[in-house]
Amino acid sequence: MIRRASLVLVGALMGATAMSVIYSAGVPAEAAGSSTYKELSIFGDVFERVRAQYVTPPAEDKLIENAINGMLSSLDPHSSYMNAKDAEDMRTQTKGEFGGLGIEVTMEDDLVKVITPIDDTPAAKAGVLAGDYISEIDGQSVRGLKLEDAVEKMRGAVNTPIKLTLIRKGADKPIELTIVRDVVAVQAVKSRVEDDVGYLRIISFTEKTYPDMEKAIKKIKDTVPADKLKGYVLDLRLNPGGLLDQAINVSDALLERGEVVSTRGRNPDETRRFNAGPGDLTDGKPVIVLINGGSASASEIVAGALQDLRRATILGTRSFGKGSVQTIIPLGENGALRLTTALYYTPSGRSIQGTGITPDIKVDEPLPQELQGKMVTEGESSLRGHIKGQSETDEGSGSVAYVPPDPKDDVQLNYALDLLRGKKTDPAFPPNPDKAVVAK
Repeated sequence: MIRRASLVLVGALMGATAMSVIYSAGVPAEAAGSSTYKELSIFGDVFERVRAQYVTPPAEDKLIENAINGMLSSLDPHSSYMNAKDAEDMRTQTKGEFGGLGIEVTMEDDLVKVITPIDDTPAAKAGVLAGDYISEIDGQSVRGLKLEDAVEKMRGAVNTPIKLTLIRKGADKPIELTIVRDVVAVQAVKSRVEDDVGYLRIISFTEKTYPDMEKAIKKIKDTVPADKLKGYVLDLRLNPGGLLDQAINVSDALLERGEVVSTRGRNPDETRRFNAGPGDLTDGKPVIVLINGGSASASEIVAGALQDLRRATILGTRSFGKGSVQTIIPLGENGALRLTTALYYTPSGRSIQGTGITPDIKVDEPLPQELQGKMVTEGESSLRGHIKGQSETDEGSGSVAYVPPDPKDDVQLNYALDLLRGKKTDPAFPPNPDKAVVAK
């Protein structure tokens, strides 16, 4: 099996657009024509006029940064300039760990609400509980702050202290805690046993994804005897993407052979192919993959590979349709350039850019009454200025991205469980690997 086979990364976990990236030390460029340099001189003239004569003194670095982003955003939604801070944030996200407290939070009633403290983290050890409201951070009220700003304040260098003021139901006064930040590892894979079925949810594709998946499958095997285990559900819903080598490793963990994905740039010699090797961590057990409109980029690589090679049945609704690849070009201390340089293709040779992965078995997830009419279906095809896919139609890509918080209410998950247990049948399950669809 391929484990750390590639320098390529796909999906930088930046929300629904789930951009794809490749690290590169440098990219060869052709010299521009003389007319281009004349236009650049005009840009220099405009910059000097704005810098010298605008009604209030502008921040020159911001002027340049915005000009660069204006150029890149005119290309497609995923090309952009990352300043030093943005580039560092991206590296932190793909690494899957950071200096912080170890709590999952949301915003409620202008306060930061703790969804859950992560086990064995500074917050859990200090006594932070699920349901606590954070009213102050280092003596500053959180009211008026955006959630991302509050999170930024709570993250920081390892071994530095932070003071939190908590409001807890049942407590007669606010609780003040001083917590020392430590390295927090973000769990990339969550798992559990559903009686006789192993459930694996991949949250994102970081450096920890394959190791977490390997541990999760071992734990499931240790819990359920092989003769009792009906199979696995691999949940990729709401997964925006991540590292390409991890997408390849996750696919390879379930495959014995075959091409997982290829990337193709402007020039034919830029084509790269990534193949699976022998070794199936699930010992050939049936697998059903769940996808929805929130499954993008690296998630679609896994779903597309397992679908084309007939290793798993794909169930749910159409995925996001993010099929382009971005190259990350470091710019020294000034950040990095993120530039679209290729498209990726599934083993059958199809590009999912602007179309997404169509499930083998379409099962809609009903929206609760309070969300009906309030959730917008978005996909790559709906992004302004997106690269039109070779197979893109007016139907576009994407679907509703909703997963019920309670598994008992999860129609897609329970449909998959019924298939694995034989309570439901469908021609698409189980798939036949002998009928794999690959490019000729």
